[in-house]
This record gives sequence, C-alpha cells and structure tokens, in this order.
Amino acid sequence: MEYFVAKTSGRKHRRIAARVAAAALTAALVGTGTSAVAADSPQPSLGSPAAAPSAATAAAAAVTPNFALYGLTSGGSAYAYRSNGKGGITSRELKGSGWQGVSNLLQVANTQKSSGDADGIWFRESSGYLGYLKFDASTPVKVGSGWNIYNKLVSPGNLGGAAAGDLLGRDSGGNLYLYLNYGNGSLTSRYKVGGGWNAYSQIAGNGDLSGDGKNDIVARDSAGVLWLYKGTGNYKAPFSARTKIGSGWNTYNQLISTGDITEDGRTDLVARDKTGALYLYKGTGKASAPFGGRVKIGASGWNSYRFLF
Repeated sequence: MEYFVAKTSGRKHRRIAARVAAAALTAALVGTGTSAVAADSPQPSLGSPAAAPSAATAAAAAVTPNFALYGLTSGGSAYAYRSNGKGGITSRELKGSGWQGVSNLLQVANTQKSSGDADGIWFRESSGYLGYLKFDASTPVKVGSGWNIYNKLVSPGNLGGAAAGDLLGRDSGGNLYLYLNYGNGSLTSRYKVGGGWNAYSQIAGNGDLSGDGKNDIVARDSAGVLWLYKGTGNYKAPFSARTKIGSGWNTYNQLISTGDITEDGRTDLVARDKTGALYLYKGTGKASAPFGGRVKIGASGWNSYRFLF
C-alpha cells in the first residue's frame, strides 16, 4: 500500500467547515481519479456540523471524543446530528451529497483536542480504494487500494498509545488487524491482533468505557450477547480478554459510538433497532457495567440511512 503525508490543524475547522469543507472535498475528489465517480460528474461533498453546545466542559471533552453523528442515505446524502447538551441530539443538517459510491465513511481525530471533535474522515470506495481527508483540506491523502479484503472497518480512537485515532480491519477469515495512524490520516503497516472475530456481527467503540483512560470496544455475537474488550494501550495486544455486558442485542441492526453524547465525560453507545428507532446507552465508566439503561433519542425513520458513522 502507498502512504502519503498531510498536515493537521486544530479545532478551528468546525467554525469554518460550513463555508469550506464541502467545497474542499468536492475539489479534492475531482483530483484523485477515484473510481466511484467521474471527474466531470457532480463530486461527493461532506461538511462538518456546528460546534457542540458551550455547555460541554473542557475537562470532559479533553479526554473523551465528542464527534457528531452522521447518517448516510441510499441516495448518497450525509446528514449530521450534534449533541444538544441535554442528553439527546439536535435536528439534522444536510452536510454532504454524492456518496453513493462508498462502502464506509469513518470519522477520526488525529490529535487530542479540548473540543473532542473529529478532524477528518476515512472513506472506502466500492473499488476498495481507501482515502483520508481533513475537513478543511483541499487534497485527500491516498491511503491505498485493496481494502475490500476487509468486511468490517472500525475507527475506535487511539489504541496504540499516541494521540491519533487508529483503524481496525477484519478480514473474511475472521482475523483482526490494527493500523496505527501517523497523526495525518496515513497509516502504518498492519498488525495482526486476533483471530475468530467473525463471531461478531457488530463491532463498535470510540473512547474509554471502563474508566481506566484507555480506549475500549464492544462486539456483538450471533446470539445477541454484547462483549466488552478493554483496551491495554499496547498496539501489539490492544485488548484484554472479553467480559460479558448483556444479552438481547440482536434487536439492533447497527451499533455506533461517536463518543460522549451526554457530555458528562464518559463514552456512550448509540444503537438503531430493526424498526428504525434510535437509542442511547449512557456510559457509566465502570467495566463491570459500562452502560446504563437505554433512552430513545430518535423515533422511527432511522432505517432511511444506509449506515451511521
């Protein structure tokens, strides 16, 4: 795979993204020659939503991701939802279009910022091309081709000890690989970190669930049991042995973590059920019971999105 380097910037992207990000991404993808769209066709665009409400505390956001929640429609439109500062989410904002040709969009933070915001996205096209773009950049980073060997990609935040969020990929054989992020969206060579991960139909995570300061993930098996994998901070063995969270999770068709929605400094989990309703599981910071009871934060209609990210 090929790796390229780009510069990073701070929180200011959220304040200027409404003016810049959509146009920048449009221009950037024209120049890549990517397979999803032709250069003379309308190009994909994605903007960042407004900053989180001022009620968020700097101390909480400094250690916990606070990403917006995006939904991608079958028509390629991307809508963003931010925390409303009251344990729920804001009304949706149209922030992008033209994304029919992608199989994954994944937010990432390349530096630890007081805002807790993402500062860019990885995008995988149907051809297997993986790229990265900062929200306020004019040119994407080419990560590489051949990424269709993975049937699951997860952006779980920092697993290897550096500030930047890393990337997990699961292949068809159930092997799990970790790619460390250089801090600009480009990635190291992969590290095999486990086998047997085809047992899971959903894998999610973006922040610390157990209260030890290390990023964790959760995984749902075919029986509907949800498991916690505590992070170790060691990229060669990034997870401890799994512990059971609970059963009955097959009622959901997607699990997603964008970090702290309730703005209490703890990582939460969002789940979409088969009827299209959206639920929030508030983080507790306790490994023995990482989530409180569910709260509905979205009525039916969320199945209109191909996926949430």
